[in-house]
Amino acid sequence: MGSILEIRELSIVFSTVIGNVYAVNKSSFNLNNNETLALVGETGCGKSVIANSIMRLLPQNAKVSGKIMYKGQDILKMSEKEIEKIRQQEISIVFQNPSMSLNPLQKIGDQISEPLLIHKKMNKKDAFNKSIDLLRTMGFQNPSKTAKMYPHQLSGGMNQRVLLAISMTLNPSIIIADEPTKGLDNILITDMIEEFKTLKRANESSLLIITHDLSVARELSDRIAIMYSGDILEISETESFFNNPLHPYSKILLDSLPERGFNPPKGTSPSMVNIPKGCKFHPRCPYVKKECTEKVPSITSHNGRQVRCYLFL
Repeated sequence: MGSILEIRELSIVFSTVIGNVYAVNKSSFNLNNNETLALVGETGCGKSVIANSIMRLLPQNAKVSGKIMYKGQDILKMSEKEIEKIRQQEISIVFQNPSMSLNPLQKIGDQISEPLLIHKKMNKKDAFNKSIDLLRTMGFQNPSKTAKMYPHQLSGGMNQRVLLAISMTLNPSIIIADEPTKGLDNILITDMIEEFKTLKRANESSLLIITHDLSVARELSDRIAIMYSGDILEISETESFFNNPLHPYSKILLDSLPERGFNPPKGTSPSMVNIPKGCKFHPRCPYVKKECTEKVPSITSHNGRQVRCYLFL
């Protein structure tokens, strides 16, 4: 299974009035063909920043270094014209707030049809019929009726499904979903998981799921990458991760699940402005030793997995 996307030593720093915000620190991982990778971590750890860097949607105060290789080309070195083509046709992103992503003045079917009219040069009737097919794929019982409705006439969960339908229009190689279940209740989360499985079967795309929800990651992903305060701490096949997490932070995260006692992590993540010396997790780690407070451990391979911890060096 070859890689379609490779993140190499990616660092992202935001220049602000309160100082530099070190959002992502020399993070590396790859996304394979037809794979679903979940990037998991607490709110504010840098997950969404990575998603936006892949799409080249970061604000002007962001300083980016490293490489983002897509099919052998560095996205960070592409011209505006080249990256615009990638955004429109090859890598699609589903943002976490559907109400902000959909045009409130445009009918659902027209919003799904638009990429087909522009990029596939389809006629309006064929594009609209395709939008109905996509809505049907995403579980709408009356897709013809839905296509003629406006976003405000649908629930948040339905609009999220509309965004998934839009993401599928041009059969992109990669779909990025940024916190797709945020704000949804348990029933809607279950529905959303099934819709992503449908999307995966229908589109054969590689999926990058950005989430703080381990249950979602477990249901959807082939592999998991754990992120903490800008650092990738562990990368593992999903089943192996849940059976035997390696990093102390991973173990604490799993202990926060209801079926494992619902013990949330104690303490808070460190400041992204005043970064602690050494491993960023050491103030909260039950296994901390002197070297953890002095130098950031390198990421190393362990039984086919990757982990950043002195326990494995």
